Amino acid sequence: MQQLSLDAVRMFVTVHDFGGYAKAGEVIGRSQPAISLQIKKLETQLGKKLFTKSGQRHVLSLDGEWFLTQARELLALNDKILQSVQANSLKGRLRLGIPSEFASTLLPSLIGEFSQRYPDVSLDVTSALSRHLLSSAHKDDFDLVLALVPPEQTTTGEVIRKDELVWVGDDSYPIKPDMLSLVLAPDGCVYRSRAIELLKQQTQMWKIRYTNPDLYGLIAAMQQGLGVTPLARSSVPDALQIIRSPLLPKLGKINICLFNFDTQHPEVSKTLSTFIRQRLRAKT
Repeated sequence: MQQLSLDAVRMFVTVHDFGGYAKAGEVIGRSQPAISLQIKKLETQLGKKLFTKSGQRHVLSLDGEWFLTQARELLALNDKILQSVQANSLKGRLRLGIPSEFASTLLPSLIGEFSQRYPDVSLDVTSALSRHLLSSAHKDDFDLVLALVPPEQTTTGEVIRKDELVWVGDDSYPIKPDMLSLVLAPDGCVYRSRAIELLKQQTQMWKIRYTNPDLYGLIAAMQQGLGVTPLARSSVPDALQIIRSPLLPKLGKINICLFNFDTQHPEVSKTLSTFIRQRLRAKT
């Protein structure tokens, strides 16, 4: 009897969730031909066409709609079995380093669920700039690090999402054409460096009006109309809005990477990595 490949099934669900092969490829780090091959093999096994093309998007066929429900149930059962087995065996202390904006938007729900499933794992979380988390001075301070890496920079980390950088702020305060006000993290921040680099290439006048290393401090400043700031799209908090204006340069992409340095409790790091990976890839 034939057996479905769970990797192919998960890829099918990812293509649907992100609207096409190209976007799914960015999220999971696979080429479009590799994704296409997996989907074709799955269609051959099932004897059904799962996708049809609508413009640049891949949309589900009627058979694809039927299989989507089955695929989600299959993956959920697989994940539940693995998590149940691991829950009884995971113990230890994990030192996680994470940028403050992701600590504010990603960690609250993730940590609650992780701690419930693995109560014998102690999490020690540090929020800081990516450059600080990955510096040689702190290489022994963390077991697992989530960090931002410019796409042109080589990295030993796992690229779990190629994200878009966007301008955010409070949309009740309009962008003023005479002087663009910025609210930024301190020197060393990837967002800050990218924004200043691009603004220097324009004729638009700008100034840094407020600096704070903490996302909550930046949010408070923006809600008072002090300016706008750049963030990765997947880290934009509910309290802010994405700001679009011809006065603001496009900021390009950023790689969100996971670095696993854990040798003491590798299964703990692997499991938390899976939690982080799933949530970041699911964000739109």
